[in-house]
Amino acid sequence: MRWDDPQILELIDLALREDIGQADVTTEACVTSDALASGFFLPRQSMTLAGAPLLAHLYGNDEVQILYSEGKSLHEGQVFARVRGPARRLLTLERTALNLLQRTCGIATQTSRYVTELDGTGCVLLDTRKTQPGMRLIDKLAVRAGGGTNHRLGLFDAILVKNNHIAAAGGVREAVARCSRAGLPVEVEVRDFNELEQALASGVRHLLLDNFSSRQVARAVVHIAGRAKVEVSGNITLSTIRAYAEAGADFASVGALTHSAPAADISFRLE
Repeated sequence: MRWDDPQILELIDLALREDIGQADVTTEACVTSDALASGFFLPRQSMTLAGAPLLAHLYGNDEVQILYSEGKSLHEGQVFARVRGPARRLLTLERTALNLLQRTCGIATQTSRYVTELDGTGCVLLDTRKTQPGMRLIDKLAVRAGGGTNHRLGLFDAILVKNNHIAAAGGVREAVARCSRAGLPVEVEVRDFNELEQALASGVRHLLLDNFSSRQVARAVVHIAGRAKVEVSGNITLSTIRAYAEAGADFASVGALTHSAPAADISFRLE
């Protein structure tokens, strides 16, 4: 995934059409067509930078100066990008640029907080598919900028057997047997120790312990005894994730990285 992926560029075009419509009537009324200007972006809080390359696609490479790399920790008031060009264009693009950056930096900042909680444990932080519809690539790139690791991108690139698959297939063993024919690694979500044992007996090498407490995870890790990688998910928060990691989880997948990240507070100032 890259910030210049065609899907992302298409999304930016859609956002601009949505906002501008036929014309930016306020800017055209207030600002002459020959006026030139410059401006800068700065956070109004401490945050982790993500999505700055999107500015180049909005304003054009020659009009943008990115001052810091992705994943940089910024303090309040630290200017991270400058733009220049026709004043009308800078004003018309302002809201779309801020909407994108506030989301990407919000996700990266949230992710970096979780990564900090896992420091020294060896547990890897994963995102999920709980992303804004149409913005999955952007959301997942923001997770990377925050120091997280991407789980599967969609339904097409990995097999994850969940509880409804198990119900539809008639049980853990049958679901695993059918999925094994696809020739891809199989991860299975289990909700209790009975399903865990069935998955292990079926040869599964990656288990997702869903809504287990940290104490239950510790018991499960002892029982699994290295026969499978252990991922935990479900109601994992900043205050609890370290306990899960210290219980022996290899991975922790957290939907809140993308579905509940507060928007970063960012401003654009015209000079």
